[in-house]
Amino acid sequence: MEDEIRIISLTPENISLYGVCGYKDVNKHEELRRKIAWYEEYYPKGLRIKALVSEKGGYQGMIEYIPGDYAHRPVDAAGYMFIHCIFTGFKKEYKGKGYGSALINECIRDAESHNMNGVAVVTRNGSFMAKKDIFIKSGFTVADTAKPDFELLVLRFDEYSENPGLKSLSEHPVSELPGSKLPKFREGLSEKAAGYPEGLTIIRSPQCPYSVKNVNAIMKTVEGKFGITPVLIDLKSHVGAQQSPCPFGTFCIIYNGKVISHHPISNSRFENIMNRPVK
Repeated sequence: MEDEIRIISLTPENISLYGVCGYKDVNKHEELRRKIAWYEEYYPKGLRIKALVSEKGGYQGMIEYIPGDYAHRPVDAAGYMFIHCIFTGFKKEYKGKGYGSALINECIRDAESHNMNGVAVVTRNGSFMAKKDIFIKSGFTVADTAKPDFELLVLRFDEYSENPGLKSLSEHPVSELPGSKLPKFREGLSEKAAGYPEGLTIIRSPQCPYSVKNVNAIMKTVEGKFGITPVLIDLKSHVGAQQSPCPFGTFCIIYNGKVISHHPISNSRFENIMNRPVK
């Protein structure tokens, strides 16, 4: 029997039935409770999560996107639909099957139906975010970059629709294309960490559910092993995320004015970073 794969639109009413990012038990997982509350807040503003569900394998992927005005990344992306995250395949047999492209197409169709200028996304070569390859295949091109290895990609509907013979916008530098205003990273992004010159600061948002258990462990380690009283900043809205010192937006660890992690990490990884010789 062939496995049936469906893309399901999650709503505030059914999200707890499917879970998010591997968290399925509302009673057990604070991560899921925080995510659901956040989803309920931003769903009326256009936030959407589409889940990839297999009849045999269950939840096997998702895409999350929101109108650029409310993006939880330090970007200016007004007029564009903005993808926060995408992944496919908790099980390897669901990888490399084109499901990621299918999820991106869901976002593109949604953005077109709302007469938006296009779709934007932040990618990176490092861990914890999608690499740009899958977006390049869908016609995205690089609009901006941020240290250490983040890229802001865009698919522009104006140029794409006006040039039906253009198979891939990646063939053309985006700066050469006329049309709507391009998304970009916020000004002075790399200098913002200097605003936290002393001690250790952790910035997080419920947008990313991987920032509860590990952060709790890191907070204990900071005080117990390093004798530092950490500062935890819980971002309350997209406004704070758009002012983040990290291109990831919804997570950042800063130590003495320098970013030491741009994304959620384990407690053991944190200890290794703190024990490194100071350069």
